[in-house]
Amino acid sequence: MADTSDINADEGASPAQLLIEACRMNNTDLLASIIEKCTSVESAAKLLNETKTVMGNHVYHEAALRGNWDVIDMLLDQEGFECDPINDRDGDTPLHSVVRWINGSSAQEKEAGTGLVEMMLEAGNDPRVRNKANLKAAELVDPSNKDLKTLLEDSEYMTAHHDDFVDAGDYADVGDDDPTGSNSDSDFDISKKDDHKPAVNGTSE
Repeated sequence: MADTSDINADEGASPAQLLIEACRMNNTDLLASIIEKCTSVESAAKLLNETKTVMGNHVYHEAALRGNWDVIDMLLDQEGFECDPINDRDGDTPLHSVVRWINGSSAQEKEAGTGLVEMMLEAGNDPRVRNKANLKAAELVDPSNKDLKTLLEDSEYMTAHHDDFVDAGDYADVGDDDPTGSNSDSDFDISKKDDHKPAVNGTSE
């Protein structure tokens, strides 16, 4: 269990109870307050990762089951936060949980839900994990929601073949060893090399 002794209980509620409430109600102010009262990054991560409901859901599941975008965004920003916790009853990850929410949502919520899943995938949630029924998140998707199913299946493929993809920058020097290629004397005026400023591609931090 998480050590929550470094947070004072509010109105009789324990820190874990407050955390669950924040994630269920999409209350980012309460969530921020709980995190700020932790004595360290490690303490905050421990609280976020180990707090469970009586049904065995982690707080990430509770937020995902309700499509609570704002709280999920804040959780995923926390250092040391576990992206793929498994709940006790079904063996679901939060991706399974959010798909269950989307399946029962309105058309407008379904569209927003696809964006939420995309954010979760970009943060590192693994779409390949199977639950106790041996189902991946993509296999829970309502067949009529083709966009969501495609998003998850594409992410599965990219995750499984991550090491097979080569950064485009690795091809930047192709032709350097070919004296008749693009780096031949006919392409560059060596006398003006100080004036030559190659373009630099930006990279995300």
